[in-house]
Amino acid sequence: MKFSIALLLWILGCVYPAPAQPPNILLILVDDMGYGDPGCYNAESKIPTPNIDRLADEGLRFTDAHASGPLCHVSRYGLMTGTYPWRTEFNWRRQPIIEKGQETIASFLKSLGYRTAMVGKWHLGFTEKLIEEYTGPLRGGPVDCGFESFFGIRASTDIPPYFYIRDNRAIMPPSKPIASSNTPGWTRIQGAFWRQGKISPDLKLEEVLPRFTREAVSVINKHAESKEKNPLFLYLAYPAPHTPWLPSKEFAGKSKAGLYGDFMMMVDAMIGNVLKALDTTGMRKDTMVIFSSDNGPVWYDQDVEKFGHDSSGGLRGMKADAWEAGHRMPFIVRWPGKVSAGSRTDHTICFTDLFATFATICGKSLPDTAAPDSFDFSPAMLGIGAAGDKQRPPIVMAAGGDTMLIRDGDWKLINALGSGGFSKPRKRKPQPGEPEGQLYNLSSDMGEQNNLYLKHPDIVKRLEKKLHAIRKSERTRQ
Repeated sequence: MKFSIALLLWILGCVYPAPAQPPNILLILVDDMGYGDPGCYNAESKIPTPNIDRLADEGLRFTDAHASGPLCHVSRYGLMTGTYPWRTEFNWRRQPIIEKGQETIASFLKSLGYRTAMVGKWHLGFTEKLIEEYTGPLRGGPVDCGFESFFGIRASTDIPPYFYIRDNRAIMPPSKPIASSNTPGWTRIQGAFWRQGKISPDLKLEEVLPRFTREAVSVINKHAESKEKNPLFLYLAYPAPHTPWLPSKEFAGKSKAGLYGDFMMMVDAMIGNVLKALDTTGMRKDTMVIFSSDNGPVWYDQDVEKFGHDSSGGLRGMKADAWEAGHRMPFIVRWPGKVSAGSRTDHTICFTDLFATFATICGKSLPDTAAPDSFDFSPAMLGIGAAGDKQRPPIVMAAGGDTMLIRDGDWKLINALGSGGFSKPRKRKPQPGEPEGQLYNLSSDMGEQNNLYLKHPDIVKRLEKKLHAIRKSERTRQ
């Protein structure tokens, strides 16, 4: 394996000479946005997204990119660690999910000299012993996982308690009660939905997005002003368009997809402000921008019928599902002078693959103990001949309960009937004569309408064997 990595690095060096130093990296992750929301992925989208579309015009659009899981916390764990989330236990409400000393993309890049900063939604747990007071340090969060600075929130803006965190301390403890909220005309988990609990006096839910945008712009400006020679890694994790949908007056009623569409327009505008900061500081040309969403949308069939907007972009299902809409994500990379503008690729990638890709662009090998499920996609990103066409090893993912899927080339196997997530039926027992699971050929059936489980028992058996072997293994990369 050491020889193959060295050979790949040599190839990259010959085709694209290594820069004097690695690029700045701006990783923007939004929350609960569908594959069909940005106009660059869906020409019939009812939501204007000019800034996301501009990123696609100026960069590379992946059409077969997958979150590491179809829910917020599991997706973020895989992104940060290069590890499939089903390999660990999740109790993020009380304890950190990332283990002490576990390598992350932030700690790895920091070890290479990057300045590392995070703004936004963490959702990977803290040690929360003072659950009511929040007066002590919150351990196990971003600053214990490789980030030199953090400004953000513990989880989503519909999960109390609501308070801002600077590095590892609450800026102001959550002390005020806040009642729950719902919006007439939407389901219980849509609209301006949040749960009752406690909120800090300095946090207003409708101001979270602008606050995070100002913080991110400040990080960029300070880095530029400092004339820091080392590159910057900024992870900007917006907690939107996840509920509560709280568009400001500037965007209210401006989309054709209701409250959700208006809020998504606001998210796009916030991204535009951050990209503008790269332009005004002169950092644009030296910065790789990566944009994606953590999982699929909360958008039902009745919403499609009402607004004529398909947030899933023709994919089946929604957030939490094993079906494609739960985890196939918009994924855009802009890297001036390296990534071809206005290009696209069908190369299959997973969020876990960012770790290995960052290592390659920095000219380094992955530590043996890090990122066990990460595969470098830089050849596909940089358009390096046949190397970019190499098929990724199988992706294995968990949805709800014990529903698992494996994606291997064109084929996708789900080991149960139903969505495994929010779509109904979540799971059901097969009737006499029915298959026990689902098999789809995504090259001809990306909408997962034709279950081929009974027609191809040989493929089912092969994929089940691979799924079992990967679940028993400690790593997939060699």
